[in-house]
Amino acid sequence: MPTNDPINDPIQTPTNNLAEKKNRSPLYDPSEHRIRSFVTRAGRLSVAQGRAMDTLGPQFCIPYTKSILNFEQSFGRTAPTIFEIGFGMGETSAHIAAGMPDKNFIGVEVHTPGVGSLLKQIGERSLSNLRLIQHDAVEVITNMIPPTSLAGVHIFFPDPWHKARHNKRRLIQSPFVALLASRIAPGGYLHCATDWQDYAEQMLDVLSAEPTLQNTANGYALRPDYRPVTKFENRGVRLGHGVWDLLFHKRS
Repeated sequence: MPTNDPINDPIQTPTNNLAEKKNRSPLYDPSEHRIRSFVTRAGRLSVAQGRAMDTLGPQFCIPYTKSILNFEQSFGRTAPTIFEIGFGMGETSAHIAAGMPDKNFIGVEVHTPGVGSLLKQIGERSLSNLRLIQHDAVEVITNMIPPTSLAGVHIFFPDPWHKARHNKRRLIQSPFVALLASRIAPGGYLHCATDWQDYAEQMLDVLSAEPTLQNTANGYALRPDYRPVTKFENRGVRLGHGVWDLLFHKRS
């Protein structure tokens, strides 16, 4: 029997079949009954990243809990809050936060070296408007982010899962977009970017089908000035690869 959970129902695979359990993907999380949209990699911390984790982590990292996060308490102020999913090594996040000191930023990333890297940049840039959560973004959004509380959401270059049989693991799916939209305040925005055309087309279809969101462009958007062009992106452009930005607003 289906539940009312928009994230888990479409990909739940409860079973008592031993053979199926043995063949189950390592991305399957039995505690949440869903397939993970990421692979946890055990990357090695540099000395500087480890030092940043030790010295800055207690101040700038927010522990994951199944309780609503108080933004004002976390940042020590009231300001529009932007939520970023999968910040990688954090260069883009640090750049954007530095350019928008009047806004709060919450970045979610599962990989420890990325968290250490962004903490290091927080220290180097003396950023006070960034907080990090090292956990699965779906669970963070579901359990910690209040409805209609976010001024914006950034999802830049998520894992494309380019093989057709893995497409179901892509983060941008209708149930998750509906969940995200419920956390964005009226007038807020959702900004996605990808360098995989097939994923860009899927994103455009999924976002356009969400009734609470409205496209700000006729199809794909121009890259907003606040999103810097990364070294990886520059290399792709030189090789003839495309990059697609999608910018949707939450309907009032």
